[in-house]
Amino acid sequence: QVQLVESGGGLVQAGGSLRLSCAVSLRTFSSYAMGWFRQAPGKEREFVAAISQTGALTNYGYSAKGRFTISRDNAKNTAYLQMSSLTPEDTAVYYCAASRTFSLLGTSYVYWGQGTQVIVSS
Repeated sequence: QVQLVESGGGLVQAGGSLRLSCAVSLRTFSSYAMGWFRQAPGKEREFVAAISQTGALTNYGYSAKGRFTISRDNAKNTAYLQMSSLTPEDTAVYYCAASRTFSLLGTSYVYWGQGTQVIVSS
């Protein structure tokens, strides 16, 4: 059974930083692109960032550009999302997901984590 387990969420003040981690139990982790998505209460799921299988390619949603950095460590089967300059608008549940292709579309992702809550106070 494939598991994606996010960690690192929590409460942070505006302007602060958080680093999210996503541990993946896929033996073929390096064959999957990884993505981060988020969903705030009452809003649709939003693409945050994606990274290709080798890490050579990355892409960011509009809200993440210049503030967030996605990375991965294939030796540790883990993906990361470094978030800085956080604002209350970043408050959401953050999900990591795995896809066989490098994609910005949530429908391309076949495995999903349970999510980790990020709350940014003003």
